[in-house]
Amino acid sequence: MKTYGCIGKKLSHSFSGEIHGRLADYTYELIELTEDEVRPFLEKQEFAAINVTIPYKQTVIPYLHSVSEIACRIGAVNTIVNRNGRLYGYNTDYHGMTALIRRAGLSLKGKKVLVLGTGGTSRTARVVAADLGAAEVITVSRRRSDAAVDYEDAVSLHSNAQIIINTTPSGMYPDCESKPISLSAFARLEGVIDAVYNPLRTNLVLDARAKGIRAEGGLYMLVMQAVVAVEKFLDTAIEADAANRVFASVLESKENVVLTGMPGSGKSTVGRLIQPKGYEFIDTDREVERRCGCSLKELIAVRGETYFRDLETEVIREAASKGGRVISTGGGAILREENVRCLKRNGRLFFLDAPLSRLSATEDRPLSNTAEKLARLYDERIDLYRSTADVTVPDLETPEAEAEYVIRKRMELLL
Repeated sequence: MKTYGCIGKKLSHSFSGEIHGRLADYTYELIELTEDEVRPFLEKQEFAAINVTIPYKQTVIPYLHSVSEIACRIGAVNTIVNRNGRLYGYNTDYHGMTALIRRAGLSLKGKKVLVLGTGGTSRTARVVAADLGAAEVITVSRRRSDAAVDYEDAVSLHSNAQIIINTTPSGMYPDCESKPISLSAFARLEGVIDAVYNPLRTNLVLDARAKGIRAEGGLYMLVMQAVVAVEKFLDTAIEADAANRVFASVLESKENVVLTGMPGSGKSTVGRLIQPKGYEFIDTDREVERRCGCSLKELIAVRGETYFRDLETEVIREAASKGGRVISTGGGAILREENVRCLKRNGRLFFLDAPLSRLSATEDRPLSNTAEKLARLYDERIDLYRSTADVTVPDLETPEAEAEYVIRKRMELLL
């Protein structure tokens, strides 16, 4: 039986196998190849169809018998179909990028577009932007050339850009803290598209959304290009509704459910009630206690609140780095912007809006062990809870009712 799969240099971060598994019933393999192994692999033709990723989207072209018109224009191939010993090359990233831009609700017609990066995905983005009617498409590279400006020139000469498309790996896991460019200079910016899909939302996307700018990460592009690839692989058609259901299921499996709220608001209880099958439950307070080998009360009494907050940030960073988790945060987790950003990269924040009258001061919570301390914390934090939340969960009669509310709202957002 011939292989279906994906070839590339490093594929440990790839979601492609999971996506194809939802779209078709063949076995999909991730095949890591060195530069010297690409030619023999293609010449042996021991595959039915394959996807191609970094850095071989151009390398494969000389070994193909036919290349589609779009792939020729882009100069990159990411899908190869073996038809009776003849290799046909396509670029399904074109369809994925187009679908992502439309999903973000962006119009490129008559706009100035900056494309960050010069690789195969950059070539795709430039062709897509031109086809969608962009007035000007500027390529941005680390090195200035006849074909590209550098990042300094992008800021000084093109600060009137209206759309930015990132095709670099900046911000990709595990280097999640990085970003390719600061958005502060771009006063006319209307939209940001980032081809990076792991994490779900890079710093670039989060920066744009914080400014009220439409922005999307690359998961939808990844799924929609896979849809077209499967159509090529199997000579079939996949309906739009089916494709979107697959996207929703992939997003659901990768996105964390994060619960925020005051101490005693029921985050851990609700979190365990909503825990989807296969999801890991993490209570960040309990994880802090496990690492320090003592209670939070003892930790703060001996080492102080700053030490506790630093350890809490370390726990949150690790918990939020992967998807498929329900994360119950400590009451003060949202006090640090870096915590909120880490949690939002792969998750949605659900704030349990329990009123002060429902909360109780307890001895095991040293920062809110009296009614006065609890009331002061509530007043200090309530606006921050609400402003950082993606969804505010109203005070309902039971934890079960709140869990049902979270589940319902989450599904609405996924679809």
